[in-house]
Amino acid sequence: MMNELQVITPEMTLAGLGCLVLLVDVFKREESNLTFWTASLSLVVVCLLVVVWRPDQPVYAFGSTFKLDQVSSLLKIFILITGLGAFFYANYYFEKFNLKQSEFYSLALFSMLGMLVLASAHSLLTVYLGLELLSLSLYAMVAMDRDSKFAAEAAMKYFVLGALASGILLYGISMLYGAAGTLDLIELKTQGMAKHSDLLLVFGLVFVLVGIGFKLGVVPFHMWIPDVYEGSRTPVTLFLSSAPKIAAYAMALRMLGEGLVGLSAEWLQMLTFMAVLSMGVGNIAAIAQSNFKRMLAYSTIAHMGFLLLGFIATSPGGYAASMFYVVVYSIMGMGAFAALLLVVSPNNLDETITRFKGLSLTNPAASFMFLILMLSLAGIPPFAGFWAKWFVLKELVASGMLWLAVIAVIFSLIGAYYYLRIIKYMYFDSDDVVNSPIFWNRSVGTVFTVNAVAILFLGFFPGILMSECLKAVLSSVV
Repeated sequence: MMNELQVITPEMTLAGLGCLVLLVDVFKREESNLTFWTASLSLVVVCLLVVVWRPDQPVYAFGSTFKLDQVSSLLKIFILITGLGAFFYANYYFEKFNLKQSEFYSLALFSMLGMLVLASAHSLLTVYLGLELLSLSLYAMVAMDRDSKFAAEAAMKYFVLGALASGILLYGISMLYGAAGTLDLIELKTQGMAKHSDLLLVFGLVFVLVGIGFKLGVVPFHMWIPDVYEGSRTPVTLFLSSAPKIAAYAMALRMLGEGLVGLSAEWLQMLTFMAVLSMGVGNIAAIAQSNFKRMLAYSTIAHMGFLLLGFIATSPGGYAASMFYVVVYSIMGMGAFAALLLVVSPNNLDETITRFKGLSLTNPAASFMFLILMLSLAGIPPFAGFWAKWFVLKELVASGMLWLAVIAVIFSLIGAYYYLRIIKYMYFDSDDVVNSPIFWNRSVGTVFTVNAVAILFLGFFPGILMSECLKAVLSSVV
């Protein structure tokens, strides 16, 4: 049996190593690579600890406020892996632009600490603690580019709207506590089933959904995503689009799939409304975008709407399908923003989608890997993005919501247009080349290759990840 300190060993280690990275940054600031390698090795160490301490059965600690189970372990592994990939991309970008922004790594480590806490939350207060630790670090990361008025504007919008969403979530938590008399998620589940008609519980649920919707970035709580994605430096946008989405899924699973499952009849209607609007607004608005970051921002909104469909199925298979979806999306999104990071240069900061014209001629290897990522984001077989949508739709149909699955397919077809448009620019607009050859170092070239190959591998063998997701959900949530 694990003692309480063993249960939080990865979190304690990450906190300690995060402080070590701060010290390295202070005393060796001119050697930014040392900060990068220290931060990267920190993630490797913590990931190994998560694998070593992965339990077969759920283990509770600190008065059942912290839960270590297969779901939290699997999500933590992918949070740390995507964070490690983001570090390599960020280091390449900072070297290319000759920037000394090593605080990026410290802030990212502390935000991932919040993500790990969120993944293991078993109390409403632990959920809030993890969320705030995650959010406060991200606010600072967005504002890192101090000389950019766009970054300052993005950070201000993100901070104000994020603080508002956090306040609303806390208000909802207080209502749930007042109605159920507990902060424990399992006890809340029992109280919700017994008092599902309690008006105060339903009001609390509505406010909680606002917080979840904001972190996922679904309509009508999506207004921050396009501006924040566009205004931030590309490495920050890349990080925002990957690991925090997994943490937001963890938050939704803990609160809706565990704590508030007794009120599923109420939150199903609200999630259906948010999912349909997100898929519609995200896919249609993305078509009109000329800026690559804004296009992917609206694409993110659409994908998060699709992710909600797994929760609407309200089955272990649905939760597992959503988990598969968010992991695959994080890998795809990270790779898509990495492609922009590779083609921009200090002499040409153009981030419009036309920047990819003729990329297949000047950079055939990069364009082929980017092709894999775009086809996967569009949901075209046999890539992993197709299976992510397939598993969600299968569970939705099995739950009797065929009409919603049809709507999702229609919006997916609409969304395929703007991904295929990028492919057209790369391979068919060769008479208007705007790119020079990409000179990447061995580490970032390897990471980008692994990024694309992972999507291809999961496309050919989706059952490997899906079986792990399903096993984790069945052993932990149900």
